[in-house]
Amino acid sequence: MSIAQLITIKDIARELNISVSTVSRALRDAYDVNPDTKSKVLKKAAELQYRPNYNARGLSQGKTHNIGIVLPFITNYYFSTVITGIQKTAYMHGYNIILFVSDDSPDREIDILRALSLSSLDGILISTCCDSAEHIREIADHGIPVVFFDRTGNINGSKVMQDDYNGAYEATLHLIRQGYKNIAHIAGPKGQRFTENRLNGYKDAFKVHGFPLREEWIIHSGFSQECGQRDTSQLLELSEKPDAIFAVNDRKAIGAMLALKEKNIAIGREVGVVGFTNDPISSLISPTLTTVAEPAFEIGCISCELLLKHLHTGMKEPQEVILPGELIVRESTQRS
Repeated sequence: MSIAQLITIKDIARELNISVSTVSRALRDAYDVNPDTKSKVLKKAAELQYRPNYNARGLSQGKTHNIGIVLPFITNYYFSTVITGIQKTAYMHGYNIILFVSDDSPDREIDILRALSLSSLDGILISTCCDSAEHIREIADHGIPVVFFDRTGNINGSKVMQDDYNGAYEATLHLIRQGYKNIAHIAGPKGQRFTENRLNGYKDAFKVHGFPLREEWIIHSGFSQECGQRDTSQLLELSEKPDAIFAVNDRKAIGAMLALKEKNIAIGREVGVVGFTNDPISSLISPTLTTVAEPAFEIGCISCELLLKHLHTGMKEPQEVILPGELIVRESTQRS
């Protein structure tokens, strides 16, 4: 155990010759503490390397200073970046994070939430892979605040997400402006809100330009590279083949590119490809991938801030935050 862990508010009070209650109020930024006294307390706390004992405080306040994060994956760029944003914000406010991974399985997500020890968590951040919300409502009914991020489902509650609709609209519009006319969409699973929003952005770009929409050019499946490869192989079997593909994410877009390369189809010149995420690999592969950059780090920070707002203010009304994406044009949509 380090010296910093042994320092208590009694030590600070003794050093400054003031009461323990005054030190406690100063550290909590209470309104009834003289500003000069508060400054001296904070300076002495830093000098002595004081660290709050959250376990003790939790016992007295009914708080654990632990936040649970439930998400489909931790191995891909997007979610690892979201976690970084959550972690930074949580640690700044004295909270620890505990990760739970659903492996993109609704059954697994339900099992995780129903097995949670709610007394060990103050709140939950979740990117849900479920259509139904009963298992999440059970958590909220126990008084545990829940904030959704990225995959929010059709569920009532506070949410932080990127602007999926406009990102998809701009991606499809970019392909149209590049001269592509037969644009397919390899989408995510049905029922996910962001899957539907990206599909609607794609469809509305068609409507604005009077392009006919062909249902056989829209394929719903999973989010993996393998799904993108299979979807594209299916599209290439059609009698009327697409000349461009908008993928629901970069992993599926890369799968599409692999399928095109297997058929010796020139990416960009013959078939354009656009993804969604801006995974670092999108600028490393050849040709480089045009994509819509998602503000993953900011989503993590803001979703955690919103959860802390629920925790600290007792706010009950759900809030929704939508952050814009950015189209990044690269080689995969260059026709010349």
